[in-house]
Amino acid sequence: MRIGELAATVSVTTRTVRHYHHQGLLPEPERRPNGYREYTLRHAVVLARIRRLTELGLGLAEVRDVLAEDAGKDLVEVLTELDEDLARQEHAIRERRTRLRALLEAEGGLPAEGPVSPQLAALFRDMAHVSDSPMAAKDREMLALIETTADPEGREQLMGALGSALDRPGGKERAVAAYALLDELADADPADPRVDEAARALADCLPRDLLPETLEVDPDNSFLRAFYADFAPAQAEAIRRTLRLLMEGDGP
Repeated sequence: MRIGELAATVSVTTRTVRHYHHQGLLPEPERRPNGYREYTLRHAVVLARIRRLTELGLGLAEVRDVLAEDAGKDLVEVLTELDEDLARQEHAIRERRTRLRALLEAEGGLPAEGPVSPQLAALFRDMAHVSDSPMAAKDREMLALIETTADPEGREQLMGALGSALDRPGGKERAVAAYALLDELADADPADPRVDEAARALADCLPRDLLPETLEVDPDNSFLRAFYADFAPAQAEAIRRTLRLLMEGDGP
């Protein structure tokens, strides 16, 4: 992705992206032979998290500490200090304090990808038994990114669709099996027959209405290129086939 595409994905300005580079919050991407910076999905994940933290009222120095430490305990300490400061400005920032309190009192503590909404945190807790799956960890990061960039209606649709999928009989077991199949493809060839098996298993976990009507499985889509580049080749091919299956109506 170019810098403008990255900024648009996370709904910030290119000036903000450059400022975060200057402050050392967002790593500088490598440059292509033509001199342009090429941003990856990892940059979008980090940028989305910075945006969530700053929207809670954290200063950039506090955000830097949270990103450097990347531990739930440190984040809770920072948010607690911010909550005490907000108490002195209660009339102007009542809504922000409500959001903070919901995060601090979340059952099971803050997820590693936090802060996220209580609904997404609850979804992460439902899948805690697959916390050792590398693919499940990537999935949680992607869900946090989508929640940050989606509009309220889109977020509600996402949470409802995923919750319904997990609540279906055998839903959690199917998700665990799909993650396992995808994890096995980390070093596989894209032509491996297990790719199709993983794609069908993943499609069986996801409801068709999870996808926006405007989604196009287009190789020229810059976000999809960055998305696929974040996975091993065989995993990316399995996900690509999953999207095709869902667009064709082969999902549940």
